[in-house]
Amino acid sequence: MVNSRYESLTRSELALLVPELLLCGHLIDRSGMAHVLGALGRAGMTAVAIDEWRLASPVYTRRMRRALGITGDGVDAIFKGFQLDIGAPPQFMDFRYRVIDHDHGEFHLDHCGALADVEPMGTEFVVAMCHDIEDPTFDATALATNPYARVRPVHRPPRQPADRKPVCAWTVTIDPAHEPPAPVDGAELVSGSQAAGTVLSPIDPEDEGLADYSGPLLSDLRFGDFSRSALIRIADEVSLQHHLLTLGYRAAVEMRTKPEVAVDILRKQFTGIAGLTAERLRAALGLGDDFASLAKVLRMHPALNPAAYVDIDVSSETAAGEQVVEIRIGRACGAEDDGAWTSLIDADHLEPLDALVRGVNPRFFCRVRDVSDCALTIEIRRADLPFRTADEVAITHFSSGAGFVFADRGAPLPLTVL
Repeated sequence: MVNSRYESLTRSELALLVPELLLCGHLIDRSGMAHVLGALGRAGMTAVAIDEWRLASPVYTRRMRRALGITGDGVDAIFKGFQLDIGAPPQFMDFRYRVIDHDHGEFHLDHCGALADVEPMGTEFVVAMCHDIEDPTFDATALATNPYARVRPVHRPPRQPADRKPVCAWTVTIDPAHEPPAPVDGAELVSGSQAAGTVLSPIDPEDEGLADYSGPLLSDLRFGDFSRSALIRIADEVSLQHHLLTLGYRAAVEMRTKPEVAVDILRKQFTGIAGLTAERLRAALGLGDDFASLAKVLRMHPALNPAAYVDIDVSSETAAGEQVVEIRIGRACGAEDDGAWTSLIDADHLEPLDALVRGVNPRFFCRVRDVSDCALTIEIRRADLPFRTADEVAITHFSSGAGFVFADRGAPLPLTVL
């Protein structure tokens, strides 16, 4: 079994990293949907968003349930899944939960970063997100825990009045009379992927801190309460959520475009989120803009994790008096078999990796050192002057999530009694 690259981090570093990974996973769509909108219009963008989340979220919800010992099929178990989902990153998507009984619950959002991003675009885009997309995708996530669950709105945007709080409210009901929906077309493209079946290292139950989430539903997850071993597993699982969502996105885009158009859209999506994620990881971990910081960001970046799925090796050397970081991307791994992000990097297309390294220092650039059937080796050097921010990264920066700051909310409250 391949060890996790997150093994190199301390427990406190991992506690900072995990919410960042959840938020950056959410921001994948801020990068990707802009390009789908340009190619397919608002209706096409809405259809892609529905498909990608319905294809991905049931798969990664079941994975996280198994990883953290989340048992049961009640409303509380559904809400636990939400708390560990890139669709609902903590605080940015500020879900507040209430459990009435096994079959009934409610949640509302005190703050919705996604709505903050979309409201300036107008009512039609708000309706597309808060009605057309959320109705089937909330259900898809809940159904991964209980096939008889339904998520229905109490109220939701467009907001009346314009500053209404909470921004939306929903009920969750489990009823055996509900008829489970038919499988989503193309579901096997994600559920049968290498990402879906990737085996990760188990959590050490003897490690100090929480080893699972088998206890009561909590008002918030304070990640520092989990053990280091559990945090490593969560980080790897959330990285897989990034890949699974992107595989869903890829399938949805390919259904609606020509192959060359789909690849171009996918590469642009990767470029935008790669750069923004590198910036946030660097800031969250308090790193500098030197080569050592770059090497650490490369090893921690979710596009290049988990190690059991993505084959990379990062090393540093000094050549002709100049420091260089080298990254070797292996071609014999699950990510390559799935056509995931690293498969979009080749000798002629280094844009995603350039965006990533410039999230650490705008003077960094990539160039090919060696190409073979087995691997692509790239060296990263530092130019005299900074490079211009890639358009794809600039687009992703329009999201309020780009500058979002997490707060320490103190000890969470139990919302259920076991």
